[in-house]
Amino acid sequence: MAQKVPATGGERYIPYSERIGNESVVYFTRDLSAQGLMKVYERVNGFICGKTAIKLHTGEPHGPNIIPPEWIKSFMQNELPDATIVETNTFYDGDRYTTEQHRKTLEINGWTDFTTVDITDEHGTVMLPVKGGKWFTEMSVGKSLPSYDSLVVLTHFKGHQMGGFGGSNKNIGIGCADGRVGKKLLHYKDGNMWGVNTEELMEKISESTKSVIDYFGKHITYVNVMRNMSVSCDCEGVAAAPVVTPNVGILASVDILAIDQASVDMVAAMKEEDNHDLMERMTSRHAFRQLSYMKELGMGNDRYILIDVDNGDNRITAADAVKDVKPFVY
Repeated sequence: MAQKVPATGGERYIPYSERIGNESVVYFTRDLSAQGLMKVYERVNGFICGKTAIKLHTGEPHGPNIIPPEWIKSFMQNELPDATIVETNTFYDGDRYTTEQHRKTLEINGWTDFTTVDITDEHGTVMLPVKGGKWFTEMSVGKSLPSYDSLVVLTHFKGHQMGGFGGSNKNIGIGCADGRVGKKLLHYKDGNMWGVNTEELMEKISESTKSVIDYFGKHITYVNVMRNMSVSCDCEGVAAAPVVTPNVGILASVDILAIDQASVDMVAAMKEEDNHDLMERMTSRHAFRQLSYMKELGMGNDRYILIDVDNGDNRITAADAVKDVKPFVY
């Protein structure tokens, strides 16, 4: 049963002191490297088994801010040698619109140098049920996605032009929806390709995500990389706005709401001169509705225990995690 929480507008950031309910565990390292990635993943991989997919945003051609492919190569070789990166084609006409264009972009960005990528909607789509949603009863995803036993959601946390921020929720909700049916259900309204926005968009993204995480059950886990956080999504490629938010570290959890909430909390805890642009992007797009609606849908907890794996597994706060961040420098 979805947990009842006070209704709030998605333009308002809710401080920790106002949240209610249980706590989940989120692991954190400041080590922005392949080694750091592996260090936190190993804390949350207990139910990853069988045929495993890695949901990753592989980026537009020459995208400057994506998770470095060399990190992913090392991560896969050491942790998930038999896993497959999964992607879907885009709703917009560009360099990942068709499978042929998408495969060329994957080659340009270096992914085909060490792995294959399953473009899950290459051969069609399949519908997954949405339980308890108000917008959808089912969501269209790439046809091959349900062929996997486990899903590792490996997310570059950053801003997003329409969603305000792109965390694990956006990575699944938009990133697993197929390019022709699912993404149209999310975005199209009243004859406008991008007619859905603010509160409605945040809720639809979350319902789309719920279809996927309900399918995988306990065989899913989440890692957010807080590095090169432009206000733009990686779908904007070389046209992305310059990064002005400091790098932070890497988070991991088995709770999707907890990890996205902790990531947002770390941005909110920064000095105003460091977080202004990203907080403005989230506020203006009503992005915090992603979090409150996930809670209403029973997708996780917005209260959490943050574990510093760099310092003896001490419990820290989001403010502790970012107190020594340095201004971003390319």
